[in-house]
Amino acid sequence: MKKTVLLIMILSIITKTIGFSRDILLSYFYGVSYISDAYLISITIPTVIVAFIGTGIATSFVPMYSTILKERNIKSADLFTNNVINCILIICTVITIVVIIFTEPIVRLFASGFEGEQFNLTVTFTKIGVFSVYFAGLIYIFTGYLQVKNKFTVSALMGIPNNLIIMLSIILSVKFSINILAFGTVIAMGFQMLFLMLFVYKSGFRYNLKIEKNEHIKKMIALSMPVILGVSVNQINILIDRTMASHVAVGGISALNYADRINVFVQGIFVLSIITVMYPKISKMASENNINGLKNSVSGAINTINLLVIPVSIGSMALAQPLVKLLFGRGVFDTQAVSMTSEVLFFYSLGMVGFGLREVLSRAFYALQDTKTPAINAAIAVVLNIFLNILLAPLLGIKGLALSTSISAMFCTVLLFVSLRRKIGSMGINKIFISFIKILISSLVMGLVVKISCEFLLSYIHESLSLPITVIIGVIVYIIAIYRMRIEDVYIIENAIKTRFKTAKNDNRVK
Repeated sequence: MKKTVLLIMILSIITKTIGFSRDILLSYFYGVSYISDAYLISITIPTVIVAFIGTGIATSFVPMYSTILKERNIKSADLFTNNVINCILIICTVITIVVIIFTEPIVRLFASGFEGEQFNLTVTFTKIGVFSVYFAGLIYIFTGYLQVKNKFTVSALMGIPNNLIIMLSIILSVKFSINILAFGTVIAMGFQMLFLMLFVYKSGFRYNLKIEKNEHIKKMIALSMPVILGVSVNQINILIDRTMASHVAVGGISALNYADRINVFVQGIFVLSIITVMYPKISKMASENNINGLKNSVSGAINTINLLVIPVSIGSMALAQPLVKLLFGRGVFDTQAVSMTSEVLFFYSLGMVGFGLREVLSRAFYALQDTKTPAINAAIAVVLNIFLNILLAPLLGIKGLALSTSISAMFCTVLLFVSLRRKIGSMGINKIFISFIKILISSLVMGLVVKISCEFLLSYIHESLSLPITVIIGVIVYIIAIYRMRIEDVYIIENAIKTRFKTAKNDNRVK
């Protein structure tokens, strides 16, 4: 599992770096303007709508497929997959028709602060972009199918064609027509789906247009409903953040988006890599009633995420302004945009670990086919986030929205951990807590060093050189600190790497 996670992380770094280049390109040409706000809202609308259904069905699909495969055979499991695909296509058709008919009120719902040209542009973008829901819906299912088949690298690479096409559309939109932005997103999603479909076909699946009676669909819908409700409250949370941002400041939505992209970059490399490999495995363990194996896998994932994400979180807070300036500070992305985005990033960084652990703990419940508990906890966390938004936005502006999101994510993580412990018993909380404290202390030491180092280096050299040097210093300091703290997981990873190199050496000698 650790070897697969490492490979996924490497591939994710490549994919996410290309994705980040896409965001840098958007910031270069459009900055934090009404055009970038309109474009980002038009992307958010179909993404949020299809996420209600797609995430719920895809999350329930993996444990259901594992159960059918164990109890019956691969033919029954593939028949179940075929029915799920046809259901998704029907749902996406309904979504497309509704959004085209009611585009204006839907845009008002997502960005009530938009007026005039900005509102009209968002409506146009949304009518074009809504057709991407077909591709997005199928991507959810194809990704789950390939993960069950242990084909993890495909899902890690699928973002490459998507990001390259969107980058091309951004460049062409500047030269020819602004509407190319919206068309480019739809085409990019289509290529992403075709990329996955090729590997699904190679795995032996054959699509059939017919929907056949299947009792597993009913069970999956029953499992999906709480997930859909949980996703819906999270998406409502996004909706409220974006709506409030549209009132707080022009470009507020873009500032939230750019800062969140850095957060998503971290989550995609570390957290998504771990849960992509972990989820099918713990689903299989749950179907075999191997609770001890499940607990060990989840505890290991928690410790690994803490080890990787806490230092990144502290580092992002310490280097928020130079990081944003280096990544986005060019073209029309001016000093004000850098300041606004870096402040948002600081407060998003507070919740990075909370975001990551929430995903791991939720997957543990889904593997156990308990989709209600994460939904209830998510609803409680969203209520808290809405309350904090109302309280903090007038005081802190855009920063208050980011802080509210981070606090609610951490609160949800605590709720999930308590609920999971009640469900499956002790997971070694003392060991996890001690490891957490050691990692936090090591990260704080690293954060202090990089803050001082960066300020010193900026006095002599440009940030394009000073920031990478500072990051290298931070990595070295953190590695020394975690070794001095004698964190068990560090030695486990070190031994795994040593074993891998020894195996590779022996293989070469044999050859």
